[in-house]
Amino acid sequence: MATHNLKFIFFGTPEVASKTLEILKKKGYIPKVIVTSQDKPSGRGLEMHETPVAIWAKINNIKCLKPEKLTPEFIDNLETTDLNIVVAYGKIIPEILINKPKLGTINIHYSLLPKWRGASPLEASLLNGDEATGISIQQMKYKLDSGPILMEEEIGINIEESKSEIRDELINLGANCLSDILPKIENKSIKPRLQDETKATFCKKIKKEDGEIDLSENQMKIWNKYRAFYGWPGVFFFTEKNSKRLRIKITEATYENNSFIVKRVVPEGKKEISYDEFLKWN
Repeated sequence: MATHNLKFIFFGTPEVASKTLEILKKKGYIPKVIVTSQDKPSGRGLEMHETPVAIWAKINNIKCLKPEKLTPEFIDNLETTDLNIVVAYGKIIPEILINKPKLGTINIHYSLLPKWRGASPLEASLLNGDEATGISIQQMKYKLDSGPILMEEEIGINIEESKSEIRDELINLGANCLSDILPKIENKSIKPRLQDETKATFCKKIKKEDGEIDLSENQMKIWNKYRAFYGWPGVFFFTEKNSKRLRIKITEATYENNSFIVKRVVPEGKKEISYDEFLKWN
């Protein structure tokens, strides 16, 4: 497929962004420059690791920048392009950078704006028990997820689906919708739709401790949290065994007959076992 002439800078950090880049590449859209977060230590050895987006840039031989902060000096040194595209970058984009390209800055957001503005829209949809979610492509403004909508697409949420399944669907949907409307953005034939501020709802950044549950609470609420936090941060509860307070991580569960059914767990400091086996511990 031929490469398009649109010159853009891509801002992104995690796997959701690198997968979006791969789809854009298949559609012939290649960024001039990529901006991502700095390398971070991880794992037991705390070795430095590049972001998924940095790895994608290296594989595809594209210039990749990793600023600690988006300072005025950094912004001044960025070449002027047609457009900025932002997907899960993880840092606030200064207003001067939003407005620097000729066509401004656009962003893929994984909810139907103005619902669930913020850092964890998919998790918020699942926690809330929403029956639908989707993607919004917005013209960015210097106010959290408040920009005019360029395109929206909705998908249903099945009660059995977890975050990882829905996320993959949203990534593909968002990237394909973006590639479809980039020509309209380039020739300015798309008409943005303003968001209704009276309907705005917000979600917060997820923390590891948010995964704690009480097995005696509302069963649907627990199931929704399990679906929302599947993978990371996961869900866990505390219990007492042999006069010790143990943290138990749930690795597999189902929802049957209006009940949250735990299947497999990882007791603190132990290997994964079935929940039935764990209940037999003295």
